[in-house]
Amino acid sequence: MKKLIALFAVSAVASTSAVAGIALSGTSSVSYDDNGSAASATSYDADLSFVGTAGGTTVTIGMDVDAGPATTSATMATKIGPVTVSADMFNEASIGTSSGGNLREGTAAEDTGVTISLDAPIGDATVGVDNSGNVTISGSWSGIALSHTSKSAGDTTTASGSIAGMDVSVTNKAGATTWSLGTTVSGVALTLASSQKVTATFGLAGNTMVVTSTPKRASAVSVAAATAADRGTRAVTAQAAFSSVAISRALTSGATLAATYSTLDDSLTLKASVAF
Repeated sequence: MKKLIALFAVSAVASTSAVAGIALSGTSSVSYDDNGSAASATSYDADLSFVGTAGGTTVTIGMDVDAGPATTSATMATKIGPVTVSADMFNEASIGTSSGGNLREGTAAEDTGVTISLDAPIGDATVGVDNSGNVTISGSWSGIALSHTSKSAGDTTTASGSIAGMDVSVTNKAGATTWSLGTTVSGVALTLASSQKVTATFGLAGNTMVVTSTPKRASAVSVAAATAADRGTRAVTAQAAFSSVAISRALTSGATLAATYSTLDDSLTLKASVAF
């Protein structure tokens, strides 16, 4: 009997190993910033991502290694017949975007939850509903990806696609519309956002150079929260308009070396990074 039990245990382990797997990836970097007229500083960052799969189920966990370490994300996605179930199990305090406007991510209370989607028989559309009762209809028609989410805090509609060689993205959230345009002219990739942020990316003697013009940004307060565990997005501080030039090059060692100059504080930053 003991031999049969042992044999069954070995068989179970072998079967599990055959259908499950864990993929490890990450990034690491070290930066030196002369900070213009202020004291220079050195900083570093290291992040890891664990992706576990078993059949049609995927679990993804992100970790910030140099900060604790601390978990930065935790999600699970699986399928039950035609139904897809996705669970976000990590509650984060989001930071407002730095694109030059006051666009904000959702509150931390909206970060966690379960979303259930079903491939509905309406062409290529997918209908989903989350644990808050928000209903989303999304799909792609004639090369244009469309998504509409109906919720009490304000509907969100997004559209993106390529029109006449130009990548266009438009978002309307609770009546406020933002957009971005991207195209390539003579080998230079250009992007323009409704926040008036402009970016140009092009090759330069085997290097990649990115020139960015960022408009001024007004301050915004944090989203109120009842408890610390339910904290909202952090405040966005005011910022003057500035420009930056970044030149990067892939090294034979596998790392990437980048130099960035910013007029915000007249600083030069050198950064060596690697992804694996």
